[in-house]
Amino acid sequence: MSFAEHRAKAPASIRCYVITVSDTRTEDTDTGGKAIVDLLTAAGHTVIARRIVRDEPEEVAALVKLQAAMDHADVIITTGGTGITRRDSTFEAIDGLLEKKLPGFGELFRMLSFQEIGPAAMLSRACAGTCRGKVVVALPGSENAVRLAMTRLLVPELGHLVAETRR
Repeated sequence: MSFAEHRAKAPASIRCYVITVSDTRTEDTDTGGKAIVDLLTAAGHTVIARRIVRDEPEEVAALVKLQAAMDHADVIITTGGTGITRRDSTFEAIDGLLEKKLPGFGELFRMLSFQEIGPAAMLSRACAGTCRGKVVVALPGSENAVRLAMTRLLVPELGHLVAETRR
């Protein structure tokens, strides 16, 4: 089957769970999480829930594992905690859960980010893969980075990602 045929057979609406990883963000100040929800909804996907958790790897991993074990979401998207500061631990929490990693996602994101912000793009540890048959994506906390990843990578391929994960 060709790429176009795969894409054409992919589901048009995907159920997503959004997690913001932050010690300081609130529902009102979580612009990255809001951008994810808005972009998913505008593309016809369903956001089943949105949650903010502290930047504690055990809490992040536990929530992602719980959501991956349940049947209500096909995709789990996190925002925040992918940098290199002492408190940034999302990469470690997510990477340890991934059964199949998609290194191309992080590589493409950093390439696109480099075009916008230059060499600082290398500081991002955005990643993606699968956990218990669910697509899991870890995005930076910056609203601009979230919009870049969502519009250029995730929204166009979300149905295809889920269809391939279900096969």
